[in-house]
Amino acid sequence: MTDTTSTSLPAFATGAINLASARLGAKGLYATDEFFAPLERMLQDVPASFDPDLYDDNGKYMDGWESRRKRVPGHDWAIVKLAMPGRIFGFDVDTSYFTGNYPPHCSIEAAFVEGGDPDDATQWTEILAKSPLGSSAHHFFENADKQKIWTHLRLHIYPDGGVARLRIYGSAYFDWSKVGAGEEIDLAYIFNGAKALAWSDAHYGHPDKLLGPGRGLNMGDGWETKRRRGPGHDWAIIRLGHAGTIKRVIVDTAFFKGNFPDTCELFGAYLPDLGDTLSEADIAASENWKPILPRSKLQMDHIHEYGSDAIADIGPITHVRYAMHPDGGTMRLRLYGVKA
Repeated sequence: MTDTTSTSLPAFATGAINLASARLGAKGLYATDEFFAPLERMLQDVPASFDPDLYDDNGKYMDGWESRRKRVPGHDWAIVKLAMPGRIFGFDVDTSYFTGNYPPHCSIEAAFVEGGDPDDATQWTEILAKSPLGSSAHHFFENADKQKIWTHLRLHIYPDGGVARLRIYGSAYFDWSKVGAGEEIDLAYIFNGAKALAWSDAHYGHPDKLLGPGRGLNMGDGWETKRRRGPGHDWAIIRLGHAGTIKRVIVDTAFFKGNFPDTCELFGAYLPDLGDTLSEADIAASENWKPILPRSKLQMDHIHEYGSDAIADIGPITHVRYAMHPDGGTMRLRLYGVKA
């Protein structure tokens, strides 16, 4: 079964990543006012929380971005740099725990800035017209134009108030035409368009984390499943950023010491027409994909490298199934190869 989160997501979020993820590198660049709560909190990946007894020097501590009560004409707004250039499918403007202090309306503009950040000459395009917001709720809005590529957003709130989280659902844009035919590249890097589509379990961490930058910040920055008490094993199906042939595999168990998988294996298939929503039949079929990496013993907190002597060349593929036996945590999966 495909694991789901507690929040029911709309169709436009299927197969999408959060381009406003602080973990992936999104940044709050500017806010007209952040007196009660800084802009950076709005981009945190964890769900918003609330402590009724927690206060700071300026008043009630709120987990999000919150401006003071506006006593002059105008409204508040903020600029966010996306984690990566991308196409936007839709938004979640989340006002969780903002009850008497949420903005009644919001709108969103977008810009494409090639290198650097917006300035006074930047052209902004409205992609979400002024829309109503409510108390302590997720507000999902679909973007009409899902093809244009953007690097920055400007969130307007009318006239003031707080937003707990801003999620920007979309896909990473990477110009594969600039990659040479024989140039080695990570086909499973999230910035290159890779995405986890289905998985057995994500109790301690989403499998998209496998595809993230660096070696991870701590144990919470990888994909970890709960302890398996019955038969079977854990797995994740990943859509590569581009069809390609895998030449080298890295399985990194950084920070996982008493909870790393005993073994792992990797399978692949060339399925260019496979959608982002997998059926039970699609998932079952993945068990019979061609083996790339045979079942291999893993160590704790270690970079495991597998070259041509260890992996099978099965030709161009578009998807992989990474399996952990029986359960546990993997920090990063790198699939270096050449594009098809």
